[in-house]
Amino acid sequence: MTVTTHTVPSEDAGKRLDAWLASRLENVSRARVQLLLSESKVLINGLGAKPSLKLRGGEVVEVIGEAAPPPLRATPEDIPLDIVYEDDDISVINKPAGMMVHAGSGATEDARNRGTLVNALLSHYRQLSTTGGPLRPGIVHRLDKQTSGLILVARNDEAHQKLGDMFSRRRVHKTYLALVHGDVKHDRGTISAAIARDAVRRTRMTTRRESGARAAVSHYTVIERIASRFGAFTLLSVRIETGRTHQIRVHLSSIGHPIVGDTLYGAPARIVAGSAVRRKKSDPEPETISLDRNYLHAAELEFAHPHTGRRLDLKAPLPEELTGFLSKLR
Repeated sequence: MTVTTHTVPSEDAGKRLDAWLASRLENVSRARVQLLLSESKVLINGLGAKPSLKLRGGEVVEVIGEAAPPPLRATPEDIPLDIVYEDDDISVINKPAGMMVHAGSGATEDARNRGTLVNALLSHYRQLSTTGGPLRPGIVHRLDKQTSGLILVARNDEAHQKLGDMFSRRRVHKTYLALVHGDVKHDRGTISAAIARDAVRRTRMTTRRESGARAAVSHYTVIERIASRFGAFTLLSVRIETGRTHQIRVHLSSIGHPIVGDTLYGAPARIVAGSAVRRKKSDPEPETISLDRNYLHAAELEFAHPHTGRRLDLKAPLPEELTGFLSKLR
């Protein structure tokens, strides 16, 4: 077992032990330092110590074992896959809503390998590209958890590199179907608005912030306008030139038409029939409907095969929960 030794310089006197160690140890969080302390793997002058200990300077600090945790790795999980296309180089999967593409780097030990697309891919295929690292084998691009539809997977590193180049040069064409609130004014249009992470709500993206914003372009075409007892809705076909985080969701919300079910970007959790205002206490409860996912589906992928160059145009129909919701409106 390795033991690393550090001496506290005099200028660091007065600092808390846990904060000092987190600043000294490379790629080690304060939470990880506190775990090491709780397991008595940190000694001060040969004795155990509390995280809140105030340093005086000159102490000898010993860290027993590896300070950094082992890197997270995805593991196989027997989950059915809806495979639209596959060969030795690539696979195209029709991902259901509710499935994460891969675990995040901050995932816990318990959560990191539960129900992701990567886990299912590792169970189904002997080989996937390694370019994306141990948490994202085969993953060339992403779909949000609550978005369904087509996602392209690389089976080897050469295919991954070529696909990555095609994405960066905008040679992979992605078309989505989205149902939005309201009557979209124009039959077709282009939204060209740079996207950045929201400075306050970090889970959101925004078109209202210049700092860190990246160019994003989405083209939409109206497929159907629906006037229902639950209000006005518009079914859109959306083609994106760029692939920014939450791009379609934030773009459509920015023009006043949030995607149905997308409460993060302004859609109501429940949609009320007629007027939402009750005139009397004796009036019956209004009829409501809801959708527990975003009405956004990656319906079509068009690209050249990375090995043969053959043009592929692959499609995935709307899942039942979306066609059923549409029927309720109609």
